[in-house]
Order: sequence, then C-alpha cells, then structure tokens
Amino acid sequence: MNHFHPHPSFLPFFLFLILLSVLHLSHGEVGTSAQYGPPFQPTACYGNDPGQFPSSNLFAAVGDGIWDNGAACGRQYLVKCISASNPRTCVPNQVIQVRIVDFALTTVSPPSCDGTTMVLSDTAFGTIANSSAISINIEFQRYILLYFSSFYLLVYVILDLINFE
Repeated sequence: MNHFHPHPSFLPFFLFLILLSVLHLSHGEVGTSAQYGPPFQPTACYGNDPGQFPSSNLFAAVGDGIWDNGAACGRQYLVKCISASNPRTCVPNQVIQVRIVDFALTTVSPPSCDGTTMVLSDTAFGTIANSSAISINIEFQRYILLYFSSFYLLVYVILDLINFE
C-alpha cells in the first residue's frame, strides 16, 4: 500500500497557507472611520518627516482605542468598508493597507467626523468608499508583516534545492 509523504519543503508552505486562513480579514475588529485631507504635518508620530507617508498615500490617524500612547505609530492595518448610512457607499470587496502616522485627536486638519476609530487619508478613504461620505463603518485588522513568513519559505526552499540529494 502506497502512502503519500509530502516532501519536507512543502511543510512551510502548508503552514503558511494555514496562517493566511487564520489571519483572514473576516476575523478583524469593527469600528468607524472618517477622512481628512492636507495639510498632514506635523504628525504626532513623526513630526515633519516627509518619509513617514507611504507613496500610495494610504495612511491613517487612530483614536484612543488603538493609539496606545503612541505605540500604534508605524503599525499597518488592513481596512475594509462594511457599511454606511447611505447605501452603495462602500466599494465592494476593496481592502486597503494603511500605515498609522498620527493620533486622531491631534491631527492638523480636522476629520470629517469626530470620535471615530480611524481617520483615513482622503486617498485611503476614497479607495474603499465614496469620498462624499462623512463616515463609514469599517472592519480592520492589524497587518502582521507576512512577508517574513514568505521570506522564510523562500529561503527554506532555496536551501532545500541547494542541498538536494
């Protein structure tokens, strides 16, 4: 009787797939989001450093619940619009990755709505929702940089290929 025994180099790949299924966005938290426009500097996280903003302009300020005395600075979140007071406000199945650069209570520009979980840059907000909306309901999840897992898998496979017998 033959039994299938996967090659050991497939183990990290299968573990990576399991990790991805566990970290799916549907396991995120729910909150609200507003939007804000320029000027964005200085920020509570990085002051006037222009390098703090990703080239995609997908960044955000966070409220008290996430801020954690500034520990949120630089964190990445996956954000999805799930509903709004007006129908068809959300862009269906659109998920963005934002970088936290500021504290929502101290942004230079006022947000479109006070007291939200996150205040997205106008570019980020417009990517997941109709930009004319004042606020939206969001699902969000901290993005743990999965490329480390991918990098590990790549290194493991390369080393396995080099040491093949």
